[in-house]
Amino acid sequence: MNSLTNQVYPVIWHNNAVSLIDQTRIPSEYAFVEISRSEDMAVAIKTMIVRGAPAIGVAAAYGIYLGAVEIHTDNRDEFLNYLEKVAQMLRSTRPTAVNLFWAISRMMKVAYETIGTVDEIKTALFQTAQTINAEDLQTCQAIGDHGLKVLPSHPDKLTLLTHCNAGALATAGYGTALGVVRSAWREGRLARLFADETRPRMQGAKLTAWECVQEGIPVTVITDSMAAHCMKQGLIHAVVVGADRIAANGDTANKIGTYSLALVSKAHNIPFFVAAPLSTIDFSLSDGGQIPIEERDPAEIYQIGDTIVTPSGAEFYNPAFDVTPAELITGIITEKGTFAPGELKHLQEKQAV
Repeated sequence: MNSLTNQVYPVIWHNNAVSLIDQTRIPSEYAFVEISRSEDMAVAIKTMIVRGAPAIGVAAAYGIYLGAVEIHTDNRDEFLNYLEKVAQMLRSTRPTAVNLFWAISRMMKVAYETIGTVDEIKTALFQTAQTINAEDLQTCQAIGDHGLKVLPSHPDKLTLLTHCNAGALATAGYGTALGVVRSAWREGRLARLFADETRPRMQGAKLTAWECVQEGIPVTVITDSMAAHCMKQGLIHAVVVGADRIAANGDTANKIGTYSLALVSKAHNIPFFVAAPLSTIDFSLSDGGQIPIEERDPAEIYQIGDTIVTPSGAEFYNPAFDVTPAELITGIITEKGTFAPGELKHLQEKQAV
């Protein structure tokens, strides 16, 4: 059994403000950004200072509270009207990550249902944001342990492959896909993690590899186009990725390149798992074709640092996510266990009872 050290917590409430690990500066610099205004939180989410669906949800919850503190009125209706504007500002930052909308909806429900003064509403909002933060950490640890149970039983020490960063940096801590990796490492079941670099923002090379190095987990970074070759060479035993939104039928949106990874996994008969909290499942969408796909600044493609790497006159297409069809997914690992994509509808029925 291996020990886990150097735990990473990307969203921390401290001294009446939110401290965010600035993920745009890793791995060259480990620095924090202090956020004390809701508008600054919206910018932090939009510019990916904080990123990863669960972490975005936690950050947005605190953003709602910060917005509430900024409203100076004792009139309940006036307060709620202003708070709706804060909520809409935060909703507009990242359209694909459903945890953002889930957390904002939960916070606004508390605001409307809390009976009492405006100050009492603000107190309830702060307590709810802290609860969302603590719950996500517990959820990730449960996801890691449930994922450990469904990994291949042979060989004894596995080599796993992941895409993008679904680790502690993408959550309140521990991670979803990387939570499964951490649990496998802790129990002595992991030989090595292969991390796709994940173009164009390189979250795998920069963030996932950084997390693994902090904890002494053996990690090998490969380019996205090397995954099929590594599978053909017998180097990969299972793939575990995160998710930004899962439709009711199990279709899953995740970082661009996940769909092609699922296809090559299927071709090589390698299990392909999605690890995500139940809050990532959007039961209002029947299939993945309804998931909005964020398109980001083309500079992410044509520019590396200060260097332009493409010729003038070229055009660019930069979707941040793609959708993996449910039939390519072996199982969806949640805090309540692992489900085949087709079982999600039964999960929804249980939740409704």
